[in-house]
Amino acid sequence: MMRTLAEWLSYQERTHPRDIELGLDRVRAVWEAMGSPRPAPTVITVGGTNGKGSTVAFLEGMLRGAGYRVGCYTSPHLLRYNERVRLEGDDASDEALVASFERIEAARGAIPQTYFEFGTLAAIDLMSRASLDIAVIEVGLGGRLDAVNIIDADVAVITTIDLDHQDWLGGDRDSIGREKAGIARAGRPAIVGERLPPAGLLEALRGIGADILANGDAFSAGSVDGEGLWRWSHRDGTVLDLPRPRLDAPVQIDNAATAIAAIHALGSRVDVPPAAIRRALAAVRVPGRLQRIAEHPMTLVDVGHNPQAARALAAWLDATPRHGQVRAVYGALADKDIGGVIDALVDRVDHWYLAGLERDTPRGLPSGALLAMLAAIRPDAHGRAFENVGTAWEAARAEAGEDDVLLLFGSFFVAAAALSHRT
Repeated sequence: MMRTLAEWLSYQERTHPRDIELGLDRVRAVWEAMGSPRPAPTVITVGGTNGKGSTVAFLEGMLRGAGYRVGCYTSPHLLRYNERVRLEGDDASDEALVASFERIEAARGAIPQTYFEFGTLAAIDLMSRASLDIAVIEVGLGGRLDAVNIIDADVAVITTIDLDHQDWLGGDRDSIGREKAGIARAGRPAIVGERLPPAGLLEALRGIGADILANGDAFSAGSVDGEGLWRWSHRDGTVLDLPRPRLDAPVQIDNAATAIAAIHALGSRVDVPPAAIRRALAAVRVPGRLQRIAEHPMTLVDVGHNPQAARALAAWLDATPRHGQVRAVYGALADKDIGGVIDALVDRVDHWYLAGLERDTPRGLPSGALLAMLAAIRPDAHGRAFENVGTAWEAARAEAGEDDVLLLFGSFFVAAAALSHRT
């Protein structure tokens, strides 16, 4: 009997003893058994700590706006697994994913595959069958040993580097940068989106022999002026005057600039007119990235879960005029730098509604532990512990005034709960 998509996903969680097992030998062997399919004639991989999803979305919008057939692979998903694979703007169907999983199962024999490796192979398989022009593939964890790295990209993008997944990637930005540099290839463009990247990243890219194109050197993004415009410029003399992205937060200017730099690096292989870039900036939205889901009080959902993402939230709060208080519903996974997140936002948040995630995932942290961490950083902070996101959000809404800002953030599990139950 054919398995459903839900049954396949449950099966995949049991076929390998670990959720994460970095290394390319297993996934490459299965990929080669499937005929070594290439997802598209042109491939852009997008790695980094934060900004990957937004950069992928900008690339997709700009390239599709210029008439190209584009496929995207991202992770994790918010509400449905199908979100991970998009073909020409549409999520992959259950039927397509199931058929791909069956092909992978037939090819793998006795070779174990993790949940993520199954998903990566399915994305490559489905893209290769869709007659695409360009594939945009987000790197899952790290870069050098991530399953995505079995594909040689024409352009590699590294958005930002910050402390996350230290158990796997190293305990400092230099070490993490070296791992993420592994998606680059000798003689091919490597776009660095961060304005002050760690030396380890640049050293590793030079060691690979990549053509480094860095923000602030090869290209730059100006500040938004009083008319809502900003300027993208390249050292070859190309200049574009562009509208502020619809995606909110100051950091989105750099994400957009990085996407434009990746397209520019493809040279004559693509023709993306300025009009297509402007349309994409005005239209692209990404669920869970400062997504506004209600007004009065202004209610926003964000997947930010590490200190760098929290600093971006702080910058958005600083740049957003408001008259009320900030109320934060925050839940986190135990392996995250929770102290760094709280420290970045503690001066901007007036009331903390701390949500337990231990029922959502074995990695979820109970709300009492979050409350203790908040108290250790700011003993006089206004914080309360709640059983889950739903009860925390209910309390925040009941106490919020019309002019307040209600921010739900800290994990994809928080964002998923908010988007599943919004009213």
